Amino acid sequence: MQRISHIVDYVRRGERLTVEDAISLWRHAPLWLLGELATNRKRAVSGEVVYYNRNIHIEPSNICIFNCEFCSFRRRLGDADAWSLSLDEIEQRARKMAGSGITEVHIVGGVHPDHTLDSYCETIRRVKRALPEVAIKAYTAVEILYMIRNAGLSIEEGMQRLKEAGMESIPGGGAEIFDEELRAKLCPEKCSSQEWLEVHATAHRLDIPTNCTMLYGHVETIEQRVDHLDRLRKLQDEAPGFNAFIPLKYRSRNNRMSEIGECSVEDDMRTIAMSRLFLDNIDHIKAYWVAYGKSVTEMALAFGADDIDGTIDDSTKIYSMAGADARPSMSVAELEALVSDAGFIAVERDTHYREVCRREADEQYEVESNI
Repeated sequence: MQRISHIVDYVRRGERLTVEDAISLWRHAPLWLLGELATNRKRAVSGEVVYYNRNIHIEPSNICIFNCEFCSFRRRLGDADAWSLSLDEIEQRARKMAGSGITEVHIVGGVHPDHTLDSYCETIRRVKRALPEVAIKAYTAVEILYMIRNAGLSIEEGMQRLKEAGMESIPGGGAEIFDEELRAKLCPEKCSSQEWLEVHATAHRLDIPTNCTMLYGHVETIEQRVDHLDRLRKLQDEAPGFNAFIPLKYRSRNNRMSEIGECSVEDDMRTIAMSRLFLDNIDHIKAYWVAYGKSVTEMALAFGADDIDGTIDDSTKIYSMAGADARPSMSVAELEALVSDAGFIAVERDTHYREVCRREADEQYEVESNI
């Protein structure tokens, strides 16, 4: 414990964790201590606030050319439970949410062989036409790289076209685990770790904020987790633009890795806490309630998380197809109660972590520009 006590001392002083010290802390520190350290670090960033938003997902298709070992979402062309929404269907789904008060539409799906950069841009334009006041967070780096390469453009050129179509930010999916040897076993057909990082770095240079993720709790080691976080921290140092980090728990149902099961809740809490402590240049750590469930999400707020995502409105199937809540949805009242029960103050945010101030009588809202 002498080694741990030295690490704890400089964590308390606000000094940056090295890779080696993070591995030691992750493996050997008592869980209660990680919770205390991570909560103190969270309070230094966002005080007593925990964020949520009003959002929906649109998943245009679960048909995907890639076949990752851990994926429960992917289907092939012709499978009975495959879907591919037309542009009109996507626009219709968006129009149904007009007047609902949502501030964000999150668009991700499989890498469909027939979808092009033009069709991806048109999807954004259709959603924006239906919901002009809503921010669109669209497409993983995996999707973006595929569509841009097929269009024969550079990453910067393709990203600029997506931005001009109305894309305001990029989600963090597709990062999985950066370790190249492990990635070659789990998702060999996907873009490389370096390509994922380059897509996000390019977005940041174009003033497009992004999120980042790590898929954990399967066959990776603690060393591989810390290496993953270290690459994200270095990119944020060099080309800042990450709004939030989301540790994504591997869920084991209906995929080719199901026999390994799922990691413990203690592992979830260690991962949340160490993400907060190591990623000292990324302000927000999200406990994605759709992946964790409500009770574990509430617990995560005592381990450094300051965001729980949003209302969702039963609009995503990625985690439900892997064994999570079959119809994920939470009302604003439920989200705020979850945060309050954990001892924090619930604050509605927009995509860019600005506070949303609502006039409830007519459900109009304004953004606090100084947050």
